[in-house]
Amino acid sequence: MKRILISLLFVCVGTFLTAQDSYFPERYAEWSRVDIQKQSYNSQTLERAIAFAKENEYSGSKDLRQAILKGFQREPFHEILGPTKKRGGPAGMILKGGYLVASWGDTRRVDMTFSVTKSFLSTMAGIALDKGLISSTDDKVGQYIWDGTFDGVHNAKITWAHLLQQNSDWSGQLWGLKDWADRPPREGALDDWKYRELREPGTVMEYNDVRVNVLAYSLTHLWRNPLPKVLKEHIMDAIGASTSWRWFGYDHAWTTIDGLKMKSVTGGGHSGAGLFISTEDMARFGLLFQNNGVWNGKRLLSESWIKKATTPSVPNVNYGYMWWLNQKEGNRYWEGVPEHVFYAAGFGGNFIVVDQEKDLVIVTRWLEPNKIGEFVKQVYSALQ
Repeated sequence: MKRILISLLFVCVGTFLTAQDSYFPERYAEWSRVDIQKQSYNSQTLERAIAFAKENEYSGSKDLRQAILKGFQREPFHEILGPTKKRGGPAGMILKGGYLVASWGDTRRVDMTFSVTKSFLSTMAGIALDKGLISSTDDKVGQYIWDGTFDGVHNAKITWAHLLQQNSDWSGQLWGLKDWADRPPREGALDDWKYRELREPGTVMEYNDVRVNVLAYSLTHLWRNPLPKVLKEHIMDAIGASTSWRWFGYDHAWTTIDGLKMKSVTGGGHSGAGLFISTEDMARFGLLFQNNGVWNGKRLLSESWIKKATTPSVPNVNYGYMWWLNQKEGNRYWEGVPEHVFYAAGFGGNFIVVDQEKDLVIVTRWLEPNKIGEFVKQVYSALQ
């Protein structure tokens, strides 16, 4: 077991930092650390919080192929269709104003991140909106993607916002996977799911990777480029991310655009694939959102996009544009944690937690998922 690497560090100011004052780590550089004696905090509480994260490691197999097959065994026809990777142990980072407060585990190890990928995917839509490739998220997707994916009375109603909020109830199949076979209801059987009544787009939120992958497919055609290339050029290079991250699609998920064969990536990893990334690169991504889309004086994402992405959707107040929201009215509220917090979450206990008001980013990996609220609460108790 690796030693807990804690540097109980805070910036030397009495109030919370603004985006302009934040520290931004250089490419491949060690995270800057500041004299801890000039800040007040409860070191024992913080040490206990990190010990809690390590003691409550995700209970699933480190062989994520096995963990995936066990975790989604209720799905008919479920199989592994893309790359997987054995995971490491618990790891994490806590940033304040961009500076490293604490870290534990191997923060440079690349691991699968599952549905944290969705928050990266929605960012590809955000950049498209900022650049005018999408006029409005209320536009029908069929206005842009006219290859039959959004044909039919029901699917023709679906907007970009519906896909981003996971309330489209898109009906069909992509890469041989049927929408109704992904995370089916607890009640009923195959025929009940297959011949279900379709819900009006925008009325019911349903976590569904087939529909998420329809968004990824649509954005690939919109950009006329593979999404990993778009992410690299517009975000990851700009925030000084390493070259170790990878974004995969299913082995057979190829599409042709402008005569070029391109891989359409996934927005998660429950059939394999998705984003494989280090804790440090996740922290950089979180820091971009903590600073409202600005990185070291350069705006990469519009403030208006981040506001849209973190606005509660009508059918689920805890969900925005593929970011989870800590709204008390919903059923995913973390007691003792501010309601303005938003976060990316993935299978196996992968999280990027962002608090813009307190200039705080928390990344934790392979934490038992039902322990995240208690862990974050403990971190807040230590830093107040």
